[in-house]
Amino acid sequence: MAVIISQVKTSVTAAGEEIVGTALKKAGLAPAAVLRSGVRKISLDARDNSRICFVSSVWAELGDEAAERRLCERKSFCDYVSEEEVKILPHKISSDRTDGKNKKVVIAGFGPAGMFAALTLAEYGFEPIVAERGGDVDEREETVRKFRSGGELDVSTNIQFGEGGAGTFSDGKLTTRINDPLCRYVLERFAEHGAPEEILYKAKPHIGTDMLREVLKNLRKKIIALGGQVRFHTALTDISSENGRLRTVTLNGSEEMPCDALILAVGHSARDTFEMLSDKKIFIEPKPFSVGARIEHTQESVNRSLYGKQWDNPNLPQGEYQLSYRTNGRAVYTFCMCPGGVVVPAASERETVVTNGMSEFARNGANANSALVVSVSSEDFGKSPLDGVKFVRSIEKKAYSLALNGGKYFAPAAAAGSFLNGGGSLKGASVSPTYSPGVTECSFDELFPGYITDMMRIGLQNFSRKMRCFGDSGAVLTAPETRTSSPVRITRGESMESASLKGLYPCGEGAGYAGGIMSAAVDGVRCALKIIEK
Repeated sequence: MAVIISQVKTSVTAAGEEIVGTALKKAGLAPAAVLRSGVRKISLDARDNSRICFVSSVWAELGDEAAERRLCERKSFCDYVSEEEVKILPHKISSDRTDGKNKKVVIAGFGPAGMFAALTLAEYGFEPIVAERGGDVDEREETVRKFRSGGELDVSTNIQFGEGGAGTFSDGKLTTRINDPLCRYVLERFAEHGAPEEILYKAKPHIGTDMLREVLKNLRKKIIALGGQVRFHTALTDISSENGRLRTVTLNGSEEMPCDALILAVGHSARDTFEMLSDKKIFIEPKPFSVGARIEHTQESVNRSLYGKQWDNPNLPQGEYQLSYRTNGRAVYTFCMCPGGVVVPAASERETVVTNGMSEFARNGANANSALVVSVSSEDFGKSPLDGVKFVRSIEKKAYSLALNGGKYFAPAAAAGSFLNGGGSLKGASVSPTYSPGVTECSFDELFPGYITDMMRIGLQNFSRKMRCFGDSGAVLTAPETRTSSPVRITRGESMESASLKGLYPCGEGAGYAGGIMSAAVDGVRCALKIIEK
């Protein structure tokens, strides 16, 4: 079907045609011998900032399978890809789309997992009902804007809840560590519905919160056009079962309906749902996660640390990083790095403070930020199913109290240098914190257990040896970052059904089976396919 030519190195000024031409020359192929070709994947190699370059892979169709195979046998950097290997979904979409119309499938949550579960089911002839507790993306945008400006928190429509889930107000990263062919399906659906085409070939694709909101609306319209329903301000509040099988779901406390399958894609912040499931004796386990703070540097200092003398080269993307260090059985690492972004208030419960990061597609803000977090486990917070929820809730409530003298929903903050020295002052900060409503000086030793602040300090010292900007005492830390991943896992078996209730499909990040937009979306597709198989 095609040859993949890998390890194609070009300058950072190279465009698509030049990259393809370099690849064909490397493989010894004359342009006239190639029917079609294009860039398959492109990444930036900045390990040596004196020799920064693009490293790409290129696909080429020769129209002669035997010739393609011979080329791959001769050239170690060429691989043959057959049609079967790039097949995305295991079944053809039904032309009359009647297969699933007599089955009642409800999806709780309209984040990436719920959205792609609904899309897949609708493409195969089902008419799923999506119940999302928050508002649509336009309403969310207005509600979040008001909250960031000092208004009241809406506990159902906020940065955590509503159309698109928590990822809607983020950097829109589409990177993932999972190696699954369905990743391509998800990327193609995003591109078909308005995401920039570059997400199909960039090694670190992102959409940005501004573009992502339009893509989400287009995906919703497609689901509805195929026969699905999307109901906002509709929360899953109860379930009933009979003989170990799901029978009904209750929405908004009063609307009960029969249900053949429930995809539970509620996200990592649906604590009331976790409590309801626990009351119903659904098997839930505590899961490791991480807590810490957001650290802000200037984007210029990040670029200088990564690119050296080429820090202002317009052909280079805004610098981004991922750092980690482990000692004494515990990890400290950066997470969800947002180039050119801002720190945002991400609370979903009253009188709590939570931080997160957000970037637009252009990533053109003055600051960069990322989470600086420390791993915690049931050894730290307890082995009961909801002990992790109680642990982070206590931190979020304490953060609200510690910073309340600054104003409602202000966040605790400190300069990196002060924090390293055991203080909690913003004196000496050279970075202007972007968190709104605002920040209050605070000692993080009053907010976190000592094992967390100790590891954060160790991390800062270690990372400063890898990137110069992490040695800047004027960087700003804003806390707490507590929603890195779900504190629970709603255990499921090979059928992707709950270990304790047939017909219940725990799905995505909230159920403990994903981390980020891509892996959650893929998990949603997989849950949908399991239901289709039945």
